[in-house]
Amino acid sequence: MDSLGKVLIVAGALILVAGVLIMIAARVPFLNSLGRLPGDIVLRRGSTTIYIPIVTSLVLSVLLSLILGLILRR
Repeated sequence: MDSLGKVLIVAGALILVAGVLIMIAARVPFLNSLGRLPGDIVLRRGSTTIYIPIVTSLVLSVLLSLILGLILRR
């Protein structure tokens, strides 16, 4: 049971950090346009809207790869 408690504490801390980062990201001007980049697909039919953020996913993937590559470099 001790290891389960540690896992739950770590998971809670990660969720807390993710929430804080999302709150901070909402205040950064260029991050607000991430879901509306050219190449992102938006389908609207009646009252249903479907977002397919293809370009946003590619941009975030490249940025995170560069950041993690620099951090984990040995």
